[in-house]
Amino acid sequence: MTVEKLNSYQQLTIQAPTVWSRTVELTIINVIGSIPRPLGTLLRRLAYRSIFARMGRRVYIQAGVELLGASSIEVGDDIKILRDVRLEIRHPNSLLRIGDRVCLDRGVDIRATGSDCLIEISHDSYVGPYVCMAGPGHIKIGKNCQIASHTGIYANNHREYGLSREGIEIQDDCWIGSGVRILDGVTIGQGSVIGAGAVVTKNIPPYSIAVGVPAKVIKLSKGGVA
Repeated sequence: MTVEKLNSYQQLTIQAPTVWSRTVELTIINVIGSIPRPLGTLLRRLAYRSIFARMGRRVYIQAGVELLGASSIEVGDDIKILRDVRLEIRHPNSLLRIGDRVCLDRGVDIRATGSDCLIEISHDSYVGPYVCMAGPGHIKIGKNCQIASHTGIYANNHREYGLSREGIEIQDDCWIGSGVRILDGVTIGQGSVIGAGAVVTKNIPPYSIAVGVPAKVIKLSKGGVA
């Protein structure tokens, strides 16, 4: 995450969900959250606008999506949120921001897990089935990223001094293979590819292909210069 972006976020003040907002949220979700499509899709598009912090146009939300702290979630235009997705942003000054044309596939689990946490998924990115993201460090997913199933992105780690929250950034145009683990403090450079099952513990330069445990760069991707 850029210094400018982080500084601009830290100037915001986002309140934790109140008892009233949580009551409204639970009522709406319990009433229409499980109604199947096409009627349920239309009802959620209309009613969820009152519980999200911001909701764009043509948002598609399937039945069975679980929301905790929707008042701290912003979603853009043409978003798809599929069945069994769980979004939990309940802590003070935390925010989940989802850009335009993003798809959260089935079973995606995103949690702030602490206060002062920004999780941002930029335009035209895809998050595959059963991907897990967790703060409390900031997480930034760039534009046009493809994140395959069962990937874990954890902006926290247990250090000698306690729990870290350095944050994670995946820059634009990255491909993340199935089952990858990305640990706190890592930046994956633009245009990089991470092979399936890799564990990323250190920064990956732009336009690199990295594989293994721990992940190591083996060659440049198509956007790199030999």
